[in-house]
Amino acid sequence: MILTRLETVAYRVHVPRWSFEPTSGAGAARFGGRLNRPGVPALYLSLDTATALAEYQQLDVLLPPGVIVAYRISLDKVVDFRDGDSSNWSSIWQSFYCDWRRMHFNDAIEPPSWQIGDTARTAGAKGILYRSALANAGCNLVIFTGMLGEADQVEVHDPLRTLPLDQASWR
Repeated sequence: MILTRLETVAYRVHVPRWSFEPTSGAGAARFGGRLNRPGVPALYLSLDTATALAEYQQLDVLLPPGVIVAYRISLDKVVDFRDGDSSNWSSIWQSFYCDWRRMHFNDAIEPPSWQIGDTARTAGAKGILYRSALANAGCNLVIFTGMLGEADQVEVHDPLRTLPLDQASWR
């Protein structure tokens, strides 16, 4: 596993009701995600808007309402797994694209992709870049928000301050 520096712009479509905490990673911490087990905060982003929309829509026919947010990202250590070729990686990386939702929610077993996230964090990675399973040419980035240091930047682009400040906006 090679750690590299990353400076980019990334995007996420947020559920409007929770768009007041766009950098928290709390939603993924609550239930877990592809690369984080429950209790580990993680922010899942995409490197382009089309992929962000595809990830938000998942396999639904209709796109639910959402708020698209742009982020300026600067991280000193991320794992770059965009080529998806695990042949030169430890064997656990072959399970990167496992059906983690089915494994966790239906089968009540730990998805091996959580071990990948654990391994990356143990190595000091602030995130992992990987190709989207939903958008052919798309790329995603998971940021382990609890790993961020002073040199790292995850900044929401909201120049007109249009994102809500708290839950009171949705009453």
